[in-house]
Amino acid sequence: MPEFAAFVPEITADGSFTFYSSTFGEQFHSRKGARQEAALKFVGPTQLREKAKARSHLCLLDICYGLGYNTAVAVATIWAANPHCHIELVALELDPTVPLAALQIWQQFAIGAGDRQQGVPWPEPVLKLLAGLVDRQTYQSPQINAQLLLGDARQQLQTVRRSGFQADAIFLDPFSPPHCPQLWTMEFLDLAARCLCADGRLATYSCAAAVRHALLAANLQIAATPPIGRKSPGTIASWQPLPEFPPLSSQEIEHLQTRAAIPYRDRTLSASAEDILKRRETEQQSSPLEPTSRWKKRWST
Repeated sequence: MPEFAAFVPEITADGSFTFYSSTFGEQFHSRKGARQEAALKFVGPTQLREKAKARSHLCLLDICYGLGYNTAVAVATIWAANPHCHIELVALELDPTVPLAALQIWQQFAIGAGDRQQGVPWPEPVLKLLAGLVDRQTYQSPQINAQLLLGDARQQLQTVRRSGFQADAIFLDPFSPPHCPQLWTMEFLDLAARCLCADGRLATYSCAAAVRHALLAANLQIAATPPIGRKSPGTIASWQPLPEFPPLSSQEIEHLQTRAAIPYRDRTLSASAEDILKRRETEQQSSPLEPTSRWKKRWST
């Protein structure tokens, strides 16, 4: 069994654990709670509990699988609402050592000892799913057909799109745009939108103006989700109206009219992070849009 010295677990406020990525210089989750973040920022806004009660089949697309929290909470939520709901799951992940290291810890602390994460045990079928995805990158049972696609999410998402997969819920959970701009570009988010079914929902923790601009450019409707573990809200997107969420505030709308809203671009879906950042910076410098600093100053007074 390989060692994972780079992935030292850090316990978050809700008792769940997360990792720190030295590659991207960020934690995988908020210190307020990894499991809480998955439940309230991704699973709740995509209405999976409600959909499971009304349907016998749901499709999930987990972009940046990481430790597996979004998938685990989603699957557990669906089966708690409807044990007979069949799930089609596609998860994308660049680094296979992350879910493997996480699984070792989940098995150590969850199986037999009672899950320390908020005192709620993970159902055994969920743990079997996570183990199958790590061991074989695929898992099948009467309840689920799941696959973990390893490699650059930009190429893997093109494969998903070509397959005709249409998700009821997409979890968009890369590292932040300044650290991982290649998964927040106009082209990548447009491709993600094309994998969303007619009444599906895409959830992300980001409220960056560039991200919201790209989602709007893909013809999705957007709304803000409540802040979870941080001061800023998240974003929910859908082809359909989102009546249970308040519309964007005047401050958020004005943010979309500043240079911060200039999107990240990657027309070939193959550019390096450095090139994407440099191209956007050049575009911002020559833009006639209001400087974001002026917007911040106006709203801070």
